[in-house]
Amino acid sequence: MDYREFFSHFGYLSEKPGIGGRIKVFPEDFVVIEEPLPSVFEGKKHAVFLLKKRNWDTMTAIKEIAKRAGISYRDIGFAGTKDRHAVTYQYISVPADAKDKVESVQIRDVELKFVSYGRFIKLGHLLGNRFRIIVRDVDEKAFERAKEIVGELREKGGFPNYFGYQRFGERRVVNHLVGRLLLQRKFEEAARLFLGYADGRMGGDEARRNFWETGDVNRALEEFPRFLRYERTLLYIYKKTGSWKRAFLSLPLPVMRIFIHAYQSYLFNLYLSRRMEELPLNEALVGDIVVQVKGGIPYRDRTYRVTETNRAFVNEKIKKNRAMVSGPLFGFAMRRAKGLPGRLEEEILEEEGLNLETFKKLPKPMAEPGGRRELLIRPLGLTYGYIPKTGMCFRFFLPKGVYATSVLREIMKDH
Repeated sequence: MDYREFFSHFGYLSEKPGIGGRIKVFPEDFVVIEEPLPSVFEGKKHAVFLLKKRNWDTMTAIKEIAKRAGISYRDIGFAGTKDRHAVTYQYISVPADAKDKVESVQIRDVELKFVSYGRFIKLGHLLGNRFRIIVRDVDEKAFERAKEIVGELREKGGFPNYFGYQRFGERRVVNHLVGRLLLQRKFEEAARLFLGYADGRMGGDEARRNFWETGDVNRALEEFPRFLRYERTLLYIYKKTGSWKRAFLSLPLPVMRIFIHAYQSYLFNLYLSRRMEELPLNEALVGDIVVQVKGGIPYRDRTYRVTETNRAFVNEKIKKNRAMVSGPLFGFAMRRAKGLPGRLEEEILEEEGLNLETFKKLPKPMAEPGGRRELLIRPLGLTYGYIPKTGMCFRFFLPKGVYATSVLREIMKDH
């Protein structure tokens, strides 16, 4: 199934009809500009570059830059992955002594501009991202429909903070299923699914089908196209070690962790969709865990539990956008809700045959402590308008970890 079918299982919060249309018809229709933490520019051990890329996923671009500069890709730091089918701007760090090598790198549709010296940039070292998105194939009535939807969602407290399709795969929606198998320590089944699932619309599908049917690793190494670099890494390491577990652990850390993160994200989306049907999103119940908000930015490590005593106070803070009700990112150190919200969390775990300790029994690089994530999000500086012969243009800022495609999903209703 593709991402549209996958997302059809998750509800909408707004009831008004969407504007329809298409995004990412051209890379320039989806522009992402990263806002880093100011501390990124403190220090002298690393050179910080602004990376502009078009039609490149972040890890592939990083590895190509490293290859051309003659350094290890592990020495290049970045704060987060960005969309492939887009024009994106993000900051990367390289060792200071590699500045000149990186500055001389020339790659099609990739631009590198030295900004300053600073620190090694780690995942999460950003405030959020600014977006400019064009939705094509809509008529001028789309403006009024968008206005109605935005107004409705403002009254309801914000947009549902679903993890977007990028987390699961746009065409091959299997990342979360691979993650579930890894959690069950079924490494061979996880590899078989990751390598062998084909939907008939992507390059390399015939090679995938052959592997699914035969499990022949040598044949797969001959047939898998070179651009399927992570699949080929998995196959090569398995051939060398005879261990699918070691093969998964050989992947770059951001890639290796995609699978467990995708499964966590699926469970969060499931919780959010079910809560939408059964419990309020913008009102804290006794037992809820609430996330602090400052300047429109949620601080997910600053949480507190709602009790009978503080419930009225907390709900007043929610009305003033100083707090948000959270949902579970299941993991071994997650702060669990109680009461009705806690019961809903427990139901999902039971249905999946999980307990939180399962996330600790994974190999150490895959183990996930979990956390909390706000159920609603309010895009900052949201503006939009209709451009004749082009479509609707939307501009807004989102905190890190929030998906613009999930904001657009409520407006477009294309799933």
